[in-house]
Amino acid sequence: MTDNRIPFVKMNGIGNKIIVADMRGRKDMITADAAISLARPDAIPFDQIMEVRDPEAGGHDYNIRILNSDGSQAEACGNGTRCVVQWLHEQDGCNAYKFVTKAGLVPAEIADDGLISVDMGVPRFGWRDIPLAEEFYDTRGIELQIGPIDAPVLHTPSVASMGNPHAVFWVKKDVWDYDLARFGPLLENHPVFPDRANITIAQVVARDRIVMRTWERGAGITLACGSAACATLACAVRKDLTDNAATLVLPGGELQVEWREDRHIIMTGPAEFEFAGTLDPATGKFEREAEPVS
Repeated sequence: MTDNRIPFVKMNGIGNKIIVADMRGRKDMITADAAISLARPDAIPFDQIMEVRDPEAGGHDYNIRILNSDGSQAEACGNGTRCVVQWLHEQDGCNAYKFVTKAGLVPAEIADDGLISVDMGVPRFGWRDIPLAEEFYDTRGIELQIGPIDAPVLHTPSVASMGNPHAVFWVKKDVWDYDLARFGPLLENHPVFPDRANITIAQVVARDRIVMRTWERGAGITLACGSAACATLACAVRKDLTDNAATLVLPGGELQVEWREDRHIIMTGPAEFEFAGTLDPATGKFEREAEPVS
């Protein structure tokens, strides 16, 4: 291991596996090859890497560059942003931060109870904004299905952008009754999604409660996807399936999501520290810090 290595912490946001990498004071970036190496089962399996970088302009605290486990870049990651807030808060004691990602400005704050709220911005529903490969007038439900034409397994998803593209399939049965590992990659890479898409299966169980599972673009099946939770609530409200605030139940836990009158979506939930270490941003070689002896 060389002196090129950087500090990192492994965290999770209700099961969404996150690496927070401290790239402050540096010009280099974590390479796609390094990300793929780190994601190996025998390394540090993760869903997203959150590179915390010095701000490139005024008006915010840090830039965040986000990498998926396949080495591709992501525009937004709500669960990862909560992990960054928790990590920074433990260093500097601040309660509020402003970040810039590929999706734009992302304000976030931590409350006295330890829960962290992230302003995920304004959802967009125009077919060019998502984007889709062809025009759909009503994106509350587009023509897309999996399975036989006369008896599709999944069909007519709502689509939205939370800075990244999402498709939400509404189901009546338990979300675990669907083979997301099989359908996810097919739908993620469907030609209608030129930038690929996050694929969610959602069941509305009450006006204030939705159960969901997500195949995350560039990462696969995940225990939680914050931007998908936000997109799911927004799409549910557009279809008058829920009220503007609801509990989103994901495999890893619950998130509170509210679509405010100013059109911004606020996502609230916890973040959890697992371990720390150092890694080489070029190769992905890493060392884990020794656990303290109690």
